[in-house]
Amino acid sequence: MNEKIYDTLIVGGGAAGLTAGIYASRARLSTLLVEKAYPGGQLMMCETIENFPGFSGGTCGADLSTALREQAEKFGMETLLTEIERVELEGEIKKLHTADGKTVLARTVILCLGARPRLLGVPGEAEFLGRGVSYCAVCDGFLFMGKKLAVVGGGDTAVEDSIFLTKFASEVHIIHRRDKLRAQKIIQERALANPKIAVHWDSVVSQIAGPDLVNKVVLTNVKTQQESDLEVDGVFVLIGQNPNTAMLKGIIDLDELGYIIADEDMRTNVPGVYAAGDVRKKLLRQIVTACADGAIAATAAEKYIET
Repeated sequence: MNEKIYDTLIVGGGAAGLTAGIYASRARLSTLLVEKAYPGGQLMMCETIENFPGFSGGTCGADLSTALREQAEKFGMETLLTEIERVELEGEIKKLHTADGKTVLARTVILCLGARPRLLGVPGEAEFLGRGVSYCAVCDGFLFMGKKLAVVGGGDTAVEDSIFLTKFASEVHIIHRRDKLRAQKIIQERALANPKIAVHWDSVVSQIAGPDLVNKVVLTNVKTQQESDLEVDGVFVLIGQNPNTAMLKGIIDLDELGYIIADEDMRTNVPGVYAAGDVRKKLLRQIVTACADGAIAATAAEKYIET
């Protein structure tokens, strides 16, 4: 067992985790960030970021991630590349057990586990990620000015984001596997009244295709099994997200969808344990809000240690 006890242990190296690392280490807390893949998380999949404050010409996720990591490490943050498999969060000293058999100890823990978009799992989805396939309308809608778009889904997010995308796109095609939308009635009414929006009922996307960029989707009618091509320049898959909280069930309070319930100071129901970023129940999941969460969580952890 590694007997060193860190002041703060951050689980997850996305925007929230890296910002928490900056604030915690700058406050002279001994800080360890544990990331299972590479620091940056989903930031590394963002080719163009145009809505992060201070970058009028935009930036890319890899560059922003590198800058955040270097800034945190400059203040003394340590990084461990492994996966946390089990946690013991009760008591003064928290114990987190890694996939390679190590145990790391900390006085406070900041959970920045993120959430992953639900995938269609169809041919072309992975191949065209960042080349026409997106999971975030707010992030990428501006990139499709004057283009034709497909939105997959029928819930509140899919329908609201379809309306949002009409600010940029010439056409928005909602692809829904049922014969009625699941979104709130008032949102449905607004979407169905929008002349830029068309709905394809009882249909699923069975393939995403194109030479270098997306140029069409193949639709399959779930009742007749008939296939048809729909020419589009982009596909927004908005069928929900899955927060990475499986190991926290029964330990941390989660909402009905599995997101961590935390207050405005990022405190969970367990003293000394905080949540930040996309894993937390909240209205807006963006890089800028993840950074804000991380800063608040680290500051709250500092105050907790001082008391």
